[in-house]
Amino acid sequence: MTSGVTGSSRTDRVPEQRPFATGWTVFAGIMLIAGGIMGILQGISAIAKDGLLVVTRHYTYSMNTAGWGWVHLILGIVIVLAGVALFSGAVWARAVGVVVAGLGMIANFLWLPYYPFWAIVLIAIDAFVIWALCAGTTRREV
Repeated sequence: MTSGVTGSSRTDRVPEQRPFATGWTVFAGIMLIAGGIMGILQGISAIAKDGLLVVTRHYTYSMNTAGWGWVHLILGIVIVLAGVALFSGAVWARAVGVVVAGLGMIANFLWLPYYPFWAIVLIAIDAFVIWALCAGTTRREV
């Protein structure tokens, strides 16, 4: 049997390149953008209303909330940018997404005494992002 096109076989096919991210990468990008926006709002609220936050007494990690608000604001902006970069489908964007989601988890763990519910929600979002970026591999056709 011969194929309809001369000189072509299955091994000559080049795998289809997808310029746009798909599946779990899109999910991770959307979740990073949402988590980053929430981190930005968290940072702005800590900077604007420093006296509004109530801290548990004798907590292991005590820090200046206005300074910590700047950390959340800057980290939130970086997380949003990483989420936008994930839509390009680049491998480097996946690695950056995992790193910034991990940093976001650490920052929100330290933020637990100030806004416990908000911090737990953001930790869960970052955990889903890391899982989606690590588990969501694309299939390659043979």
